[in-house]
Amino acid sequence: MSMLNSKDLLGLKDVTKEEIELILDTAKTMKMILTSKAKNAPHLRGKSIITLFYENSTRTRLSFELASKYLGATAANISASGSSVAKGETLIDTGKTIDMMGTDVIIMRHNMSGAPHLLAKHVEASVINAGDGMNEHPTQALLDMFTMREKFGKLEGLKVSIIGDIYHSRVARSNIWGLTKLGAEVTVAGPATIMPPEIGKMGAKVFTTVQEALIDADVVMGLRIQLERQKKGLFPSEREYSRFFGIDDKRLMLANKNRLVMHPGPVNRGLEFTSSVIDSDDSVINEQVTNGVAIRMAILYLLTREEQ
Repeated sequence: MSMLNSKDLLGLKDVTKEEIELILDTAKTMKMILTSKAKNAPHLRGKSIITLFYENSTRTRLSFELASKYLGATAANISASGSSVAKGETLIDTGKTIDMMGTDVIIMRHNMSGAPHLLAKHVEASVINAGDGMNEHPTQALLDMFTMREKFGKLEGLKVSIIGDIYHSRVARSNIWGLTKLGAEVTVAGPATIMPPEIGKMGAKVFTTVQEALIDADVVMGLRIQLERQKKGLFPSEREYSRFFGIDDKRLMLANKNRLVMHPGPVNRGLEFTSSVIDSDDSVINEQVTNGVAIRMAILYLLTREEQ
């Protein structure tokens, strides 16, 4: 068994508080390797890691690939458009083929919720969910939590405001599961048309105005308005969205003085945040990218390490 309770990391809904803390603590050590001059640790030597992406991604994919290489693993990637998947091969067949090649970890992104969970049942390899549909994106939430903990020293008692397209956001869902388990208070705000009813049941406080959600926030997290999903006309216009829910310097003043500005990226400048907010001293958007590599190094290490 790996050092985590399961062979896979599929979402934060089913991960314990202790496991999250173990991942965050391990990432601290990994960040030291990452920021050192020689980024070639032997922790994953002899391990084989495959990224299997059915959706485009730059950050997550590159981040996992570098995490694998910095720890000495062999890494390869498959994009669904260039593989047998395009010829109609099923997900399970693709997974079994990859499994038979001696693969230790399959990192998967898919536009269908639950796809990594299905794959995990049919392969020996560990499966890491790199985003499934509108369900979860656990590694993004973990790097967000790591960034918050690095700045504040703890997550318990923090007030985190997540603003934007909550409905389509797997990042918001993973963050709500993870942060509430570690004792943070999560508030969300966004247009009513893109606010799913279950979010309140997950433990987040739902506000209809961005101002209410920002009051006394320690962390202000923007979410990308997924313009490609907005063809359904879920809000009148980008201009109207930024007027009611965009965050500028004035709105940011409602949050705590010692606040963090975060965003999973890529940011639509002038829509979710103004450029002055993105480039301010409060912003840790670039640091989140570094921390993403450290978190992914930690998860790969923990899943491939046998418990002693």
